Amino acid sequence: MIKNRRLAAVAMLALTLGACAGPAIPYATPPKSPSSTAPVASPRPVQNNSLIGRNANAALGLFGKPRLDVAEGSGRKLQFAGTPCILDVYYYAPKQGADPLATHVDARTPDGRDANVPSCIEALRR
Repeated sequence: MIKNRRLAAVAMLALTLGACAGPAIPYATPPKSPSSTAPVASPRPVQNNSLIGRNANAALGLFGKPRLDVAEGSGRKLQFAGTPCILDVYYYAPKQGADPLATHVDARTPDGRDANVPSCIEALRR
């Protein structure tokens, strides 16, 4: 009789613990895709330097051939580099069909520290 009680207790414990377990393999939920009909808002310029609001030809005229010319989604990044600093200029079209304009500029030293953007622009001018 005692064996049956122990067996019944072990069986009840196993059933109780089994009820707490979820599915053995979790199901991944697919990522929500952005609506292709929604307009893409371009970033608004928040900086004030000589490149903001100008097209890529202005930077190419100032600095010559870029070290990098990368398309990033609906934007474009030009990177210019020299001994004193590295300059990244980001271009986005203010509205669909318009010419992309510089909306953001980053400057850093070759070792990765932040640099002053206007000083870097002047240092890289040819």
